[in-house]
Amino acid sequence: KIFGAAVLSLILASCNKSSVAQKENTTPFFIRGLDLSFTPEMEENLVKYYDGNTAKPLLQLVKDKGINTVRIRIWNKPSNIYSSLAEVTALAQRVKQAGLKFWLDFHYSDYWADPGKQNKPASWAAANFQQLQDSVYVYTKSTMAYLIANNATPDYVQVGNEINNGILWDDGKIYTTPAGNWTNFTALLKRGVQAVRDAGKDCKIIIHFAGYDGADYFYQHVAAASLDYDIIGLSYYPWWHGKSFDGLQAVIKTLETTYKKPVMIAETAYPFTMQWDDNTNNIFGAADMLYPGYEATAEGQALFTKKLMAVEHSNTYKNHAGICWWAPEWIAFKGNTATDGSPWENLCLFDFSNKALPALEAIGKD
Repeated sequence: KIFGAAVLSLILASCNKSSVAQKENTTPFFIRGLDLSFTPEMEENLVKYYDGNTAKPLLQLVKDKGINTVRIRIWNKPSNIYSSLAEVTALAQRVKQAGLKFWLDFHYSDYWADPGKQNKPASWAAANFQQLQDSVYVYTKSTMAYLIANNATPDYVQVGNEINNGILWDDGKIYTTPAGNWTNFTALLKRGVQAVRDAGKDCKIIIHFAGYDGADYFYQHVAAASLDYDIIGLSYYPWWHGKSFDGLQAVIKTLETTYKKPVMIAETAYPFTMQWDDNTNNIFGAADMLYPGYEATAEGQALFTKKLMAVEHSNTYKNHAGICWWAPEWIAFKGNTATDGSPWENLCLFDFSNKALPALEAIGKD
């Protein structure tokens, strides 16, 4: 009996050690993401991308570099196929087939939505506030259901894009008064969140704020409304949001500690050159837009990326969330003389010969 008890004790101890080891060996999922929403348009224009001198399909190339997640925006009823449900579904199917995670980005607009504009879809323009809430719910849930039914289930869902100042203006605009109309804004947001939960409970929900200045104030109000979400997403473009990695890191730490959510960089970019590859006016072109110490070179872009990855890794609430580069494939795709091409080509992760830059691998394999 004594011998049997000793054996049982050893077995239990071994099982406990095994269980602890399994927990210790569990690696949190770190999003190494790219927003590839322009990819169908690039492919339509027969753009090829290269890993060194070897042309590869874009999804294969980025996966080979260590990318694990692809973000895709969706517009309600765009004027053409781009960012429509049909296009998003087709691209998301390919993303999932490639073994990558799919991150869906609802803009709740027929076109771009960001801190400076959150225009209602035209088909919702005459809706009263109750109808608007219902429209958010029905549209969000039906979109999710369609994607799930067509082998394009989102792993992450972003309810609104850079919603610092609200959504669906003017009903959901926050700063219509100095105190802000948080009640309308959070009511609309809750309907979107509830629709995602009802359609696919395994999806992680991201609430997205542009920059770090004012982020704590914003998420205070989100918390006060008892919003159900999983990840805080921040945009960080230093020329718009502040040239301080220390400031960014401090805010991330505050947000994680206060709201018990992982914080990720949902959008970022940095130039590899100050030159242009077409005649479309570039968004980034002035030397004073650079972060001091990080030159507009392939090496400078990679160093910026590594620093930003280090900031993300330094603040970890349970499982740190990750980073996503915006429009890395939006090269000058209409030729060198185009005035309606890409305003972003010097912020891409491919050079002017369409070759992958070191910063791409810095995201995938830091």
